Amino acid sequence: MHRTMRVLGVCLSVAFVLLAGSMALAQNTADDKIAKSFQVGPGGTLTVDADLGTIEVQSAEGNQVAVDVIFKSESWSTRRLKEFIKEFQVDFRQTGNDVLVTAEYERHSNFWDSIGRRVQVRFVATVPKKYNVDLHTSGGSISVDDLEGEVRSETSGGSLKFGTIQGPIFGKTSGGSIRLEGCDGTADVKTSGGSIHLGKVKGDVNAHTSGGSINVQEMTGAVNASTSGGFIRVTLTEQPKENCRLTTSGGSITVDVAEKIGLNVDASTSGGHVSTDFPITVQGKLDNHALQAKINGGGPELYLHTSGGSIHLSKM
Repeated sequence: MHRTMRVLGVCLSVAFVLLAGSMALAQNTADDKIAKSFQVGPGGTLTVDADLGTIEVQSAEGNQVAVDVIFKSESWSTRRLKEFIKEFQVDFRQTGNDVLVTAEYERHSNFWDSIGRRVQVRFVATVPKKYNVDLHTSGGSISVDDLEGEVRSETSGGSLKFGTIQGPIFGKTSGGSIRLEGCDGTADVKTSGGSIHLGKVKGDVNAHTSGGSINVQEMTGAVNASTSGGFIRVTLTEQPKENCRLTTSGGSITVDVAEKIGLNVDASTSGGHVSTDFPITVQGKLDNHALQAKINGGGPELYLHTSGGSIHLSKM
């Protein structure tokens, strides 16, 4: 009987300790928010320039720019988080139809080790459907939903994600993937460490990555794409007016070409073979590792080169 009571007492003590620990963790979770809104006209620009944080932009009917800066910490108390918010100076400014948001952290010594891992900062903005955005963060991902306007974005450490943009896109990240649903304009994107996936682009494409694959589902302009460590796949649906260039150091290249498009093909590989579905006439010796030929009477140059894979031109 006494032994049973002792066991029961131990179990209750353990349960109490676990409950107290979970309550303490819950108490250590803190959050806060700064919210601002501005009346604007279409065609203005939202600029966000932040030392830290993810940036999320969505569009809505109306002529208002609304920005929420959301803070959350799993380890700090509410008091400590409020102290950080005072140090993380967020400034809002409106000039005509343009809105500028800047966020600067006063203490820059050991910033990432002491602060960046302990607090989450999110900039959540809603802009008119016809509006431009210029977004910069030193530590976080950036996403922009469907929008009619020019999109510029740059981050030092995170992914870039875009919906359907009716306008040009310029995106750069030093460490993350890039994904675009669609674009009516130039798509100029670059990453130092991730894959690039582009949907339908009605314009020229410049896509470069140092460590991932590149996939352009459908495009109507010229393309210049390069990667140091992945495959490239591009679909040409309309006649390009300028030269196209696709290069990779470590993967295959596949180009899906609409049946009536004319191109001058210059393809070569150091570690695979070159093949095509199009009828071609080759002068001189046939080489499985290189191909120079005209498709449908010729046109702008399509330059293809890989150091570690095969090349295939597929007829759609």
